[in-house]
Amino acid sequence: MSATMQVTVEPVAAQQKQTWIGAATALAAAGWGANQFVPMIVAYRTSSGLSGSESNAVYGLYALGLVPALLLGGRISDRIGRRRVLMPALLVTALASVLLMFGGDDTEWLFIGRLLTGIGSGLVFSTGVAWVKELSVDVGPAAGARRATIAITAGFGAGPLVSGLLAQWLPNPLVTAYVPHVVLALIAMGAVRRAPEHAPQAVYFGQEVPGAGQQSAKPPAASAGLARAFLTFFVPFAPWVFGGAAVSLAYLIPIAAREVGGLALLYCAVVATLGAAAGIVAQPLAKAMYRPGSPRLVIGAMGIMVIGLAGGAWAAAAASPLLVMLDALILGVGYGVCQFCGLLTVQRVAKPASLGTAIAGFQVLSYVGFAFPYLMSVIEERWAVSPGIVVLGLTAVAAVCAVIAASTRVARG
Repeated sequence: MSATMQVTVEPVAAQQKQTWIGAATALAAAGWGANQFVPMIVAYRTSSGLSGSESNAVYGLYALGLVPALLLGGRISDRIGRRRVLMPALLVTALASVLLMFGGDDTEWLFIGRLLTGIGSGLVFSTGVAWVKELSVDVGPAAGARRATIAITAGFGAGPLVSGLLAQWLPNPLVTAYVPHVVLALIAMGAVRRAPEHAPQAVYFGQEVPGAGQQSAKPPAASAGLARAFLTFFVPFAPWVFGGAAVSLAYLIPIAAREVGGLALLYCAVVATLGAAAGIVAQPLAKAMYRPGSPRLVIGAMGIMVIGLAGGAWAAAAASPLLVMLDALILGVGYGVCQFCGLLTVQRVAKPASLGTAIAGFQVLSYVGFAFPYLMSVIEERWAVSPGIVVLGLTAVAAVCAVIAASTRVARG
């Protein structure tokens, strides 16, 4: 499907010093900021009286800011360079956490803070993933996808663990839980300032195409093949990258947290971290599944996601903390494999000159999954449907999407 590509990046000496870590630190900081709110959902339900749909609305509002920021960040960074987008984006994520500190007294700050978290994270994710990929081309075609997935997932896991622990045991938890992210975002800004930025030159069938930072004022239009790949493959596949994880974090975990009494915040933090850790541990499995010309990776990724959602239906029906914890591991593996598969695929079908824009498009679709918990809560509350049945219905939708995605030419590489 994709054109043969040869990429060279200078200087080689800089690559040997693992210069991708600066961009990866930014991704981890954004992931931390995005997920630190997970255990706080339970805290706000208790202290502020937020309903399930209201707390999931605050959680999902993140996606409302994220989507336009993803599209804007990828396109702008393709034109002006990665660092010039990441620096202010990280500052926005830090400001968002500061605003969330006021949410305990006025819930309006929760909505504003989560919206800003989405905006900052969107700019970081679309830009940082492309930058990590550009600084990883000397290792192999899958290295950028694997490194970016690990960096984002590390932040996704560490954020809720630390915020949950602080909220469980420190005074003034609705403030102190957000302090570590502000510090991390500032550290990431320093790492980004030191990271090298250079423009790789890509050769497609012998014709040079400028890389990031050396494009003309207008990026090349997306090819018909890329547009077709998005319509036929990414639309049914991408929402499940974060869809399963969002269901676990914002829908299943709060159900089980009701059963653990005073340790609810700690439970949320631990389960969220286990799910993220499973996504990191799953990277060798994802790499082993990949075979050029075979849909095995797509089938495996979506198969794990369907199994995880089916297990989630059982866990929700039983309201079992143990079953939810075990299911978080399965959905975490599904997230890790799906994320690797999606990033690898978009990097394979997109040209370097529009890589940031293409990654942003994939991420926009993947973050559609953040709306799942809110929609599920609305269905549950409005039509009095049991949580187990709601998750089972979503499982059926995932199974249909799996068949559609796996049957495309894009899935076969």
